[in-house]
Amino acid sequence: MGIPETSPSGPAAESLRRPGSAGTAPPGGRRAGLERETDRLFHALGHLGWVREECGLFAPLTLEIRRLKEEAGATILAHSYQTPDILYGIADFRGDSLQLSIEASKTSADVIVFCGVRFMAETAKILSPEKRVLLPAPDAGCSLDESITAADVRRLRRQYPDAAVVCYVNTTAAVKAESTVCCTSANGLEIVEGIPERQILFVPDQLMGKNLQARTKKEIIPWGGTCIVHETFTPESLQAHRKHFPDAEILVHTECNPDVVAAADLAGGTGDMIRHIKNSSSRRFMLVTECGLADRLRVEFPDREFVGTCVLCPHMKKTELRKVMEVLTDPGPDQIIEVEESVRIRAKRTLDRMFEITSRSLPA
Repeated sequence: MGIPETSPSGPAAESLRRPGSAGTAPPGGRRAGLERETDRLFHALGHLGWVREECGLFAPLTLEIRRLKEEAGATILAHSYQTPDILYGIADFRGDSLQLSIEASKTSADVIVFCGVRFMAETAKILSPEKRVLLPAPDAGCSLDESITAADVRRLRRQYPDAAVVCYVNTTAAVKAESTVCCTSANGLEIVEGIPERQILFVPDQLMGKNLQARTKKEIIPWGGTCIVHETFTPESLQAHRKHFPDAEILVHTECNPDVVAAADLAGGTGDMIRHIKNSSSRRFMLVTECGLADRLRVEFPDREFVGTCVLCPHMKKTELRKVMEVLTDPGPDQIIEVEESVRIRAKRTLDRMFEITSRSLPA
């Protein structure tokens, strides 16, 4: 599997080779540190076929980013779809978007660097308004959050005055602010069943809404947004891989088409997939989601085999090591995440209501 944007011929490597960059050969005292950093990277990335010399190309940059992070009092969050050099070179926490935002709210760090897409960084700011939240790739968007606006939600509420608006976490702060309650790919059904309304406006993921409708007696009215990654998977591709790997468990993201979800052994979010693999006796899995998760799991579960196809998210792959270094040294205005306070307060209510509903199912 290729590693776009971060291979030795990509932009990150170019920054290593530029005169005066972090890749310039260090004086003797720092060479031992670079050797240790190379060893650290190779320990993780060797599971993905990276050779030690390749890790050595990235070591100057990851070492410098880690120094800058400490100097700035920052913590670095990386979504599971990020590239391996981000996940294992610099990240303090790895996970799904909401899990990372919760970790951000718990940390004592004053600065949060979110290696992901814009709505994720906004969610971190909603939960941690006192922290400085930085997004290295400010143009990293999401086809789901871009499919709906706050004005769209207000129009839907006028059209369906008795309905609740359940918004998927893959939405802007402004859309969250207009909604009744938020949900994730893992707890969508629990949220739908946990609110009193019988009619649900589910935004923005049409396919997840359809998957929820199959599991509830409530009326789900989905918006028309889709994930450009997950909408591409077909049941035929799953059947072909099941034929060649009959012992493989197929784990599917709930942003996929219902016929793909119906063919799965497990349907859920990335966190659900990781927990399932950790507890499963199976040794072989097919992950029907973005490619980055397979790379992460090959590192964390080297005794398991991950087969089949995946699709790259062009937005997730916009984050590069050199952009992280830049955002730690001199962030641009568009890399500093701000959420207007009245919007933030209302958006936080939708998240708080989600936490309240899900907490009811937790063991005492």
